[in-house]
Amino acid sequence: MLRFFSKFKYLALTLFILSAIIITLFYNALKPHETLPIYQPSMVKAELVDSTIQYVKKYHTIADFKLINQNGDTITQDNYKDKIYVADFFFTTCPTICPIMTGNMAEIQKKTMPYDDVMLLSHSVTPQIDSVPQLKKYALDKGVNDRKWNLVTGDKKQIYELARKSYLAVLNDGDGGPYDMIHTENFILVDKKKRIRGFYDGTNPEDMDKLIHDIEILKAE
Repeated sequence: MLRFFSKFKYLALTLFILSAIIITLFYNALKPHETLPIYQPSMVKAELVDSTIQYVKKYHTIADFKLINQNGDTITQDNYKDKIYVADFFFTTCPTICPIMTGNMAEIQKKTMPYDDVMLLSHSVTPQIDSVPQLKKYALDKGVNDRKWNLVTGDKKQIYELARKSYLAVLNDGDGGPYDMIHTENFILVDKKKRIRGFYDGTNPEDMDKLIHDIEILKAE
């Protein structure tokens, strides 16, 4: 009897391993893959969206842009072609939520450094104050990696329209000029097709963990 079992033990072991592999493959095939929503203007709080697009339900993407970064370089959509990126809105003299947001963005920068297809983009909502030298000083203070993260300034109307019509992330001030805006704490996750895939509280550590998780999901798409 012992000889019988000894004779077939390698066959049994092989069958056991093959069965485990087959079960794992079936489990992975049947398990639903985690996906992220594709956000449209109609899915976002109305106060964050320009009235002309509040009822758009499909095909929303980030508009083309042309802005200037902390090094005086022109930054356009081409710099983010085939990239996943995280965008936000800030200003360098903000004493409240901006330092927290920038610190968290710096952590995102650190965690995504191995990924060449993940970048960051921060837009100033006070471009009249945030000149290139001002942005450069801020970038140096906050540990911005120029290859990974652009802090951009430029035409106020363009930034306002990007905020309200593309990223759906900024409140209309209403008290000053026609393009005055109040930035929020939102980080916006954009996929390689220029579509919004997530909104995150840039002051919340738990949301930052979720953002990193969701970046991994996009990378796997």
